[in-house]
Amino acid sequence: MTNLYIWFSNLTINKIHMKNPLLPFAFFIITLVSSVQLTAQEFKSLDKSPMDVATFPSSYTISDKVVKVIYSRPQLNGRDLVKLAPPEKIWRTGANEAVEITFYKDVIFGGKALNAGTYSLFTIPSLDGDWTVIINSAKNVWGSYYYKQDQDVIRVSGKTSTIEENIEAFSMMFDKNMTLKMGWGKTVVSVSIKKI
Repeated sequence: MTNLYIWFSNLTINKIHMKNPLLPFAFFIITLVSSVQLTAQEFKSLDKSPMDVATFPSSYTISDKVVKVIYSRPQLNGRDLVKLAPPEKIWRTGANEAVEITFYKDVIFGGKALNAGTYSLFTIPSLDGDWTVIINSAKNVWGSYYYKQDQDVIRVSGKTSTIEENIEAFSMMFDKNMTLKMGWGKTVVSVSIKKI
């Protein structure tokens, strides 16, 4: 009798699978699609001033870096640079968080000695002269709202030059001599960096 019951149970289960062979597959697909839709809804769109990074050396194959800078890249979008980076006022140097700059080795930054470490970088733009570039000990700072001069480590002069081509998105890079270059609009500010 027990054998007859087992045989009948197996027969019933097999008939259900024979009638709906795609049922397990359909259930899997529905679960997968609904979970992908839920996950996709959690992500924000690209920030209007996305973050970027510049390093020296710039090659990804060289892991022994001297300096790395993390910054946001606002766009001009037809606006005047003077309104976005007001002259003679502390500027976060980009958008969103203040620029974070990490020196992995002791350096001479703009002619002044600077110990290895992570700092914030601020600037004071100028209408017709060199900009002031500030290395500040504060970390994880939003904008320049919480800037405190007593946390300055060094202030140096950033040599200003004008170029013909317009730089739409604020950009930072290191040239082959490790000079930090910050460019926006037709203005480029340069600060020399040398290893000690």
